[in-house]
Amino acid sequence: MTYELHYWPTIQGRGEFVRLALEAGGASYIDVARGPEAAGQGVPALLRLLHEGAGAHPAFAPPMLKDGSVVVGQTAAILQYLAPTLKLVARSEQLRIWTQQIQLTIADMVTEAHDTHHPVGGNLYYEDQKPEALRRAGEFRRHRIPKFLQWFERILALNPSGSRHLVGGRLSYVDLSLFQLVQGLRYAFPLTTEECLIQAPLVVQLHDRVAAIPRVAACLGSERRLPFNEQGLFRRYPELENR
Repeated sequence: MTYELHYWPTIQGRGEFVRLALEAGGASYIDVARGPEAAGQGVPALLRLLHEGAGAHPAFAPPMLKDGSVVVGQTAAILQYLAPTLKLVARSEQLRIWTQQIQLTIADMVTEAHDTHHPVGGNLYYEDQKPEALRRAGEFRRHRIPKFLQWFERILALNPSGSRHLVGGRLSYVDLSLFQLVQGLRYAFPLTTEECLIQAPLVVQLHDRVAAIPRVAACLGSERRLPFNEQGLFRRYPELENR
């Protein structure tokens, strides 16, 4: 079975969390809006699926994963759906629930990172909400980045199977998602993130191990890995990191 990943073609965004799982799991998939077969039809196909193609269970927004007649929206739900087949989650039901809890916490931080540059509303330009963004980013840098990173550090240290992974003793989708989160934070708030990571060495070690996984490394070095930019979730506005 070949999966279809439907996401916007010019940004990493939330679709990148799904893409990393597909890549690390060695899945056969089509990146509908990006591949050569799209020929300009990727976004229209995405919109058709969003508005018409999922029957009684439409997704609210991309990313969407199509697996035959099954369409799944929401990043955390897509990862939960894929993980057993891709062997990116433990067999234990308790550990599967714990894995999903971690993923949802990562999603919370992703939303907070996004809201540093769009604190008033997503329909407004950054320039229309700059005073609010400066205040929101200051709170995020001072309080939220260290709080989240210390929580990830703590659960790595508490993992009964050792600190190499967030859950159990082997790679899971939340390891990949934490890697992507750290990458995004390093892009958007490089100074603050590096300062906070000094206090989270286990997080740094996990990030580096994920980057070295052959399938992940191959993806990161390919055209499939778009650079971060100022249209995505993580944006670098230097004034938001002024001290």
